[in-house]
Amino acid sequence: MATQRRTVDYLLEQASGGGEVSAKPMFGDYGVYVDGRTVGSICDDQLYVKPTTPGRLHAEPVTEAPPYPGAKPHLLIEADRWDDADWLGNLLRITAAELPMPKPRKPKRNP
Repeated sequence: MATQRRTVDYLLEQASGGGEVSAKPMFGDYGVYVDGRTVGSICDDQLYVKPTTPGRLHAEPVTEAPPYPGAKPHLLIEADRWDDADWLGNLLRITAAELPMPKPRKPKRNP
């Protein structure tokens, strides 16, 4: 089951206080980014956030589950918690602060 666009739009609206929050399509679902850092994913209409110590403390109580088969466990943020925009934005901001910036892509070489 793929993620519905309305779920993504709602989560982006709710988390807008967390910084520059965006989502990009990935394999039928979406990657979630804050200020250029990948902080999680939206898979099958569920929000998964990369586990960091400060993020886990902020999200307690929280369960962990892989967003897709073979993935490492992420924090599974239950849908009833999405309505608290300040809390959700803070969770994503706190998580992003703990993650490294993505490595710059190497320019393509022309033969």
